[in-house]
Amino acid sequence: MRSRYSAYALGGYGEYLLATWFSATAAGLTAENLSEKTIEWVKLEVLSSNQTGDKATVEFNAFYRKPGHSENQIMHEISVFQRAYGRWLYVGGEVINQH
Repeated sequence: MRSRYSAYALGGYGEYLLATWFSATAAGLTAENLSEKTIEWVKLEVLSSNQTGDKATVEFNAFYRKPGHSENQIMHEISVFQRAYGRWLYVGGEVINQH
């Protein structure tokens, strides 16, 4: 989770993001699009994480700033991960609140 956030925050790491995405849910995504840095990610706050076998969830707040804005926005999400071949892959997430 933290490494994926860092990849988004730094920008330019679309290959890594795609490689850590569960292939069945990554349809239509490209490394080029994932490499684009369209907002400034400011801070990650992990609220909880749960693991049962090869499945896990992470609830977090991601703080970001849109171009031309000075106030931070917050995206609250619960992400789902699946372990395959010894690596954790992002399956998808449910955005609970974004403001």
